[in-house]
Amino acid sequence: MADPLKEHEFAAPALDMVNRAAAPYLAELSTRPVHDPTCGPLIDDLGGPLSENGVGTLQAIEQLLAVAPRAAVHSSGPRYFHLVMGGATPAAMAGDWLASLLDQDSGLWLASPVATRTETIVLDWLKELFGLPAEFGGVLTPSATFANVTGLAAARSWWADRHGVDVTAHGSAGLPLMPVLTSGLVHASTRKALQILGCGRDTARVFARDDTGRLDLPALEQALAELDGAPAVVVANLGDVNTGDSDPIGELADLTTRYRAWLHVDGAFGLFAAVTPRTAHLAEGVERADSITADGHKWLNVPHESGFSFVKDRSWLYRAFGAWGGAYLPTPDEEEVNYSMLGPESTRRARAFPIWATLRAYGRAGYREMVERHLDVAAHLGALAEAASDLELLAPVQLCVVCFRYRPPGVSESELNDLNTLLGQAILDDGRVSVGTTTYRGMTAFRPTFVNWRTTDADVELLIRIIREIGASIQDRGAQGAGRGSSPDPAGASPR
Repeated sequence: MADPLKEHEFAAPALDMVNRAAAPYLAELSTRPVHDPTCGPLIDDLGGPLSENGVGTLQAIEQLLAVAPRAAVHSSGPRYFHLVMGGATPAAMAGDWLASLLDQDSGLWLASPVATRTETIVLDWLKELFGLPAEFGGVLTPSATFANVTGLAAARSWWADRHGVDVTAHGSAGLPLMPVLTSGLVHASTRKALQILGCGRDTARVFARDDTGRLDLPALEQALAELDGAPAVVVANLGDVNTGDSDPIGELADLTTRYRAWLHVDGAFGLFAAVTPRTAHLAEGVERADSITADGHKWLNVPHESGFSFVKDRSWLYRAFGAWGGAYLPTPDEEEVNYSMLGPESTRRARAFPIWATLRAYGRAGYREMVERHLDVAAHLGALAEAASDLELLAPVQLCVVCFRYRPPGVSESELNDLNTLLGQAILDDGRVSVGTTTYRGMTAFRPTFVNWRTTDADVELLIRIIREIGASIQDRGAQGAGRGSSPDPAGASPR
């Protein structure tokens, strides 16, 4: 086998093998368990030493197809509520296959005019979808974290320029610490972006009025005033992962205008609140931000890896990411957009194709309907939790996140965290649905999030039934263990 040139005629048959496997997989996706916890040995079948000459295209793909669809975590299905992930819409999936088929480099216009022009088109469409001004600059990124890196890198360039330093060319030596102010809703993605940029993961100052993390606006304003005109960056959070809560973006826009600070909005999934009048108030003022980020593989429902970053003054993107100096590279005054000069990546896949396909296929109304359906699903689960004697809703349902815990009668407050921790792990081990636990106000809780286009009320009703079934099993085992003078066994908590 060896050299792939000897097997070029097998490219189409290999793709056909995947295509033939796709139909039954997609047909079963809505009913199959989210994952099979017994698949570890099956995954091991992919291992072993690297062969000298290979097994050939068709045998390799056949082996991968024998393992991956069975062993995968089916996060693109309707009952994956653990991490905030959408599932690729039919149009987005097909568009992504085309992106792999054509294998375009979307970083430079000269490398692929169709990929770069399509990126410009989808960025314009996304601005229309979210009600952002047309003059905003933008770039597609691999994720919300990369989008935060992009927006905050632009902010850092602006901040350093206010100190008279070109931080891209000369670095930050001699500069003071960049002030970053935010609320308790700040996500780890923002901190990671600050870490990557060399600003320090733990340098963000948090202003929270209580243990919900909600913003203490007067305290943040006082901190801005104490900077006495020095430049600062304020991070607003649109869509908290525990509760769906958001910072008051409009009021923060007023403050940052008054104190001449940079306003960065982390809207990983919460930016989609702007898509429907029902939740648009949560995003009010976002159009006044200096930088805005969101994730494509969450509520946009396109395949991984996809995010996007918008910056009001697009010149700061060039200042932060322009890679000048290679004789073969374009110059900054070229008429065409070169997206490798606007974000962290140089060589980039054509991730605009699936975004173009899904926006073209379903339009503004399709996304509004999907978002509103997910709002209804979340409200339905919230109502079930609020009405139940064995569940406790811990925060109002504002968006697509429901924060609640299992609280059966007779269980003391001191025992609830341990019970819900055991229950969360047992549900993951069970595999029929996927929902993990978080800590909210000191309580171990569930926080299922609904952004997958396939998810309906029936899926959350199944979640409640499984919580009750496995929760009762854990309590029964605990009672039996207590009768024997021992504690419940977490490993045996999940019935199969």
